[in-house]
Amino acid sequence: MDTTLTIIGGGVIGLAIAEELSLHFPELFLLERHSSFGQETSSRNSEVIHAGIYYPEGSLKARFCVEGNILLYEYCRKFDIPHSKCGKLIIASTQGEVAILENIKRSALKNGVNLEVIERERLSIMEPEVSAIKALLSPTTGIVDSHSLMKRFETNTINNGGNVVYKCEVIAVKKINDGYEVHVKNADNTTFSFTTNFLINCAGLEADKISEMVGIKDEKLRIVFCKGDYYKVRSTINKKIKRLIYPVPHPNMEGIGVHLTIDMAGGVRLGPDVEYLKTNIYDYRLSGNKKEAFFQSAKKFLPSLRFDDISPDMAGIRPKIQKPGEPQKDFYIKEESSRGLKGFINLVGMESPGLTSCIAIAKYVKSLIGNNA
Repeated sequence: MDTTLTIIGGGVIGLAIAEELSLHFPELFLLERHSSFGQETSSRNSEVIHAGIYYPEGSLKARFCVEGNILLYEYCRKFDIPHSKCGKLIIASTQGEVAILENIKRSALKNGVNLEVIERERLSIMEPEVSAIKALLSPTTGIVDSHSLMKRFETNTINNGGNVVYKCEVIAVKKINDGYEVHVKNADNTTFSFTTNFLINCAGLEADKISEMVGIKDEKLRIVFCKGDYYKVRSTINKKIKRLIYPVPHPNMEGIGVHLTIDMAGGVRLGPDVEYLKTNIYDYRLSGNKKEAFFQSAKKFLPSLRFDDISPDMAGIRPKIQKPGEPQKDFYIKEESSRGLKGFINLVGMESPGLTSCIAIAKYVKSLIGNNA
């Protein structure tokens, strides 16, 4: 074999796995088709460190989010990654939503996450700009500079002896004895192939295509692109908001509502919304035609917000395996020996809370490699 281990995809999860495994496989290769890391989902999100509130008990999302929350804060402190454990408020604007808050609190407790009930009077002191009749406080929710995090993963991987290769697109994969033959295309459109014992699919929005290249034809793993727009808030509100503000989530957790997040630079953003795209195209365009909907959603809990205070900011795309109207789907993370593909580690549907979970996922993938080495 030309190498022992290869990772496809240089998003936050692929990079976290590369750092973890480079301690044990220093000759590993991480392949990324773009010119730098995190160019897709990993750089177009709210950069939130989640607590593990919404996910079904026993799911990989619940497990890795709760574990990852702790691990990520530890990592940020160790390597001086900019972050803030600012906390989050999930708010109820109506009596009907109060009942939803109670369900959220019970569900979170099953995952080991304790939320504090905040009544209206205390809420008005904590966040004077926010209007709600009740809220839940998540003290372990925070934000992180995801670019700095990914840069540290990359640096540590290289320092451990690993190879991070950009402008290198996987175009075909063939199962061979004891491993895989991987065909790639370079930036100059030249192609070559190499062999590897282990192959890890962290291709994000293209993960289902990589899975198909290996020979897995599974409709349950077909990714649908789900776009989310963000709007920037330019107002004196920015200096007054201290925590993340979330409405109650959408049914089936297709999204968690147009929420308000802060960033490390002190900016405030609304979003994302949920828009399933008709085709899997990389459509990051912002038309601005959602401004009224964003404004009305935010106005419910930010009464001082004015229409001209918000403007289109950016868009991201979630790699969902949950189709419109379906129940919430878990991460798909498996070593595919049961499909006759020993040494192929498949990660599909790696949406939120992928950022929070990345280090926990990396440790789990290491255990899968260890069991099959």
